[in-house]
Amino acid sequence: MSAPTYGGQAVIEGVMIRGPRSMAVAVRAPDGEILTRAERLGGLYTGPLRRVPLVRGVVVLWETMALGFRALMWSSAVAAEDLDEHGEPKPLGALTWAGTLLTLAIALAFFFAGPTAATAWLDRFVGATWITTLIEGALRLALLLGYIWLIGRSSEIARVFQYHGAEHMTIRAFEDERELRVPVIRRYRKEHPRCGTSFLLTVAVIAVVVFVFVGGSPLWWRFASRIVLIPFVAGVAYEVIRFGGSHTEVPLVRLLFAGNLALQRLTTRVPDDEQIQVAIASLERVRAEEESIIAGT
Repeated sequence: MSAPTYGGQAVIEGVMIRGPRSMAVAVRAPDGEILTRAERLGGLYTGPLRRVPLVRGVVVLWETMALGFRALMWSSAVAAEDLDEHGEPKPLGALTWAGTLLTLAIALAFFFAGPTAATAWLDRFVGATWITTLIEGALRLALLLGYIWLIGRSSEIARVFQYHGAEHMTIRAFEDERELRVPVIRRYRKEHPRCGTSFLLTVAVIAVVVFVFVGGSPLWWRFASRIVLIPFVAGVAYEVIRFGGSHTEVPLVRLLFAGNLALQRLTTRVPDDEQIQVAIASLERVRAEEESIIAGT
């Protein structure tokens, strides 16, 4: 039986790792102690939709946001020393939830519809909608790269990017069946082919292809299609990433995905030993939870 696949993401002063049936978060508390929290998953997170091509990409996109948000809230509470008596973050109010959802909606509209609004007028000059769509896609990619570069200038985000690198290196060592110790893990690259950053870049590229085929007239359809087709674009992008991640030994695949790994130079930093220790703690906690689930305890 093949080994389970683990993925994850960085949070504030910590790392979240997701296993087949559970997730775990490890965070370095202000006093230097590593705190961990595990959660068993069910329903949509482990259901049959995760095995349906194209659909599973949308499910993974949703769970990445949902689980990532929960992990981020817990890590933020640990950093602020604001956990309740059960070690959980205090619940968010309705106003905070509304603000979060509004921010997400604005970000999606800006990233997908924004470049459309900025380039729609070019049709009258270039004479072909597909050329305008290519320019639109280039602008969307430039916005993505510019945004990642800009937030990476912040010292706080730079630390998150270090934990991102620690997560990748630790998972790479696990996948190579190496001992999870800092000196061993430090030999690995901080980039990983299944990274969520790769997913974002692949979404931007796939979107260009899809939007060329859906056409650009009338103008309202051009705007609506950029939003309506987000799930389809995400589903296709996930399948592409999944294929690339399982065929890294093929030279042509490595060449095609070189851009994805290059982009991770913006979203990962070389971690220090303490950050790698946090990533190890997260992976070990989720592995222990998985073994407990299998054993029925």
